[in-house]
Amino acid sequence: MADNDRNIAMPRDAKILESLLKSMGVEDHEPCVINKFLELWYRYIVDVLTDAQDYSEHAGKSSIDCDDVKIAVQSKANSSFSQPPPREVLLELAHNRNKIPLPKIIVGPGFPFPPDQDTLMCPNYQFAIPNKRPAESIEETEDEEAVNPNPSQEEQTDMQLNLHHQRVSFPLTKRQKD
Repeated sequence: MADNDRNIAMPRDAKILESLLKSMGVEDHEPCVINKFLELWYRYIVDVLTDAQDYSEHAGKSSIDCDDVKIAVQSKANSSFSQPPPREVLLELAHNRNKIPLPKIIVGPGFPFPPDQDTLMCPNYQFAIPNKRPAESIEETEDEEAVNPNPSQEEQTDMQLNLHHQRVSFPLTKRQKD
């Protein structure tokens, strides 16, 4: 009885959608599934009809006709759904790729792992080492400028920002086995 009451209270579109689901073999589903499908359905229809109206206005027509709707549906299908490449193209790509031989497997004890350069475990970082200025240049700058023996906080941060840093990096090349 409750199922019958639910069917009576359902809108026509929801009943159609539920019969479509049953015809596809979906017997049991959450109640919100129909609402989500209806929302998607209505959004698609509004988008298609809006596009059809734009096409009709562009053509100088006062109302939408069947050709405008067909063009809008075709445009929507072309932009929403992509077709896979033809089988012949995929076979040609696979044939070209399979022409390249695989690298030889080096048999050794344990598991065969890929080279270090092909993994995410090799180091790929850089060190920032402060560039120490020679003592002579420090003495020359002290003579040229009057140094405040008690610098303020702002002067201290300015002095720290003026330090030059030297970047050191290591090349990520293949290791030579000795």
